[in-house]
Amino acid sequence: MARGSRSLHPVGRRASSRRRLLIARSQPLSSDSATGLPTSRRNIQAAQPLAGGVSEASAGLAAVSHLLRGTQPATWVFTGDSITHGALFTEGWRSFPEHFAERVRWELRRFHDVVINTGVCGERSGGLLSSLPARALRFRPDVALIMIGMNDALAGPDGRAEFHRNLTEIVGRLREENVIPILQTPNFVYLANCHSRSDLPAYIEAIRDVAEQAEVPLIDHWQHWQSRKPDAEGLLAWLQDECLHPNFLGHREMARLICQAFGVFDPSSMTCSLSVS
Repeated sequence: MARGSRSLHPVGRRASSRRRLLIARSQPLSSDSATGLPTSRRNIQAAQPLAGGVSEASAGLAAVSHLLRGTQPATWVFTGDSITHGALFTEGWRSFPEHFAERVRWELRRFHDVVINTGVCGERSGGLLSSLPARALRFRPDVALIMIGMNDALAGPDGRAEFHRNLTEIVGRLREENVIPILQTPNFVYLANCHSRSDLPAYIEAIRDVAEQAEVPLIDHWQHWQSRKPDAEGLLAWLQDECLHPNFLGHREMARLICQAFGVFDPSSMTCSLSVS
């Protein structure tokens, strides 16, 4: 698919109107003097630049940021494969969607927000697309964060085009339902132990390409991990299976990047200050 083409499901007037409404309703976060826990914006760091930072992507990210500053309750859906699922390889520690829920529902005092995780171990983009009504749409979310591709990469070069189409269709289906889609790349993997996923870098590029074409915000964990852990020893410290599944440290780092992207990272909070070596 050539660069520069648009999504099969461009944002309609209803979605744009909803985004403007979210921004219009936004109010500063209130402080909690009784507990002393950070609920103001004073110490929260600004969002880091994201890939796909074009007009609609910027509008989507702005809507999410304003949503978090406002008073209206929001529903957040995380969906994808085993990394989002967070089962087994977290060894009882919190997964990145759980860290996000703690940051939003407790530390930011957004008690009426709902954070839902519908990640499924072994999932691919085709399965996610076909089950999107059950995995996301039935919850009528305001925001859906999608991380998929780790298992699609098992198909190698022959599966790239289908993956691109599926991901584009997922974004379109979400937009049709007035959901703000946020794409995420999977974490960086130790390819020396992941020969079955040797084509994964091409799938990472496909995710970036869909984000650019569809003008969707992209949280690029792959690039972030490459930057933070360029050597094998450092990378393996974040992988439970010395291959592809993040351990508790990896999940903490992924949650930190999401909070930074959404403008709610505060190094003095209990969640954001969890150690990540």
